[in-house]
Amino acid sequence: MSDYLIKALAYNGQVRAYAVNSTETVGEAQKRHYTWPTASAALGRAMTAGVMMGAMLKGDDKITVKVEGGGPIGVIIVDSNARGDVRGYVTNPQTHFDLNEHGKLDVRRAVGTEGTLTVVKDLGLRENFSGQVPIVSGELGEDFTYYFVASEQVPSSVGVGVLVNPDNSILASGGFIIQLLPGTDESVIEELEKRIQTTPPISKLIQQGLTPEEILTSLLGEGNVKILEKMPIQFKCNCSKERFGAAIISLGKEEIRDMIEEDGQAEAQCHFCNNKYKFSKVELEELLEEAK
Repeated sequence: MSDYLIKALAYNGQVRAYAVNSTETVGEAQKRHYTWPTASAALGRAMTAGVMMGAMLKGDDKITVKVEGGGPIGVIIVDSNARGDVRGYVTNPQTHFDLNEHGKLDVRRAVGTEGTLTVVKDLGLRENFSGQVPIVSGELGEDFTYYFVASEQVPSSVGVGVLVNPDNSILASGGFIIQLLPGTDESVIEELEKRIQTTPPISKLIQQGLTPEEILTSLLGEGNVKILEKMPIQFKCNCSKERFGAAIISLGKEEIRDMIEEDGQAEAQCHFCNNKYKFSKVELEELLEEAK
């Protein structure tokens, strides 16, 4: 089954909820970046949260998530949009550690706990909206939860998880975001807290074959969930040779001349998808003419 995301309301419109199966999407990122298990878990959790946050937007709006925790994995960057497209990369994809004391991939150790989580929203306005919070956990689910509460003043619970196969491929990946809307009854809040605390890890639910709809039912209770939209999600990069050509032009005439004289060609590689674009001497000379 292809990856998809569910948007829903619950408890008669008092709660907003999202759930996603992102197994194939994170699997595509793993293959493109050759990530090792701990790096796969960190990147997969960030991409899963990022694609749900993108689904909160509209039209051509876009969002960029940047995780800088000071750990050995380096920086994690994720881009997503309102159409379910997401892409991401980590600075050091071949990062892996022994399992932590709970028998899980040690994402906290890889990400680090000394740094920030930054979210930039491009809403098509003159200036982008930007919010930044300190890393509070390094496990990422708690960090995104803290971001919503501290930066957007929306009480939320974010769960993200990734399971990795022995051959480094992705076994299961998914997540949920539960948000309280203004005026939510105390009784609803108490019930939600109990349910979230007793629900198994999200990656286990995905591994067991639960759909995003069933995950929300498990979290929010039978008969409480009203599905608003089902949306496919995918790893998708918007890079192209034309974009890289424009970037080369922006370097200026001298830089392009140096490329022609020293190498007689150029190669550019996209951070997000690892696609490579080669420019021949003739193509560089054409870009040089445009730069003039």
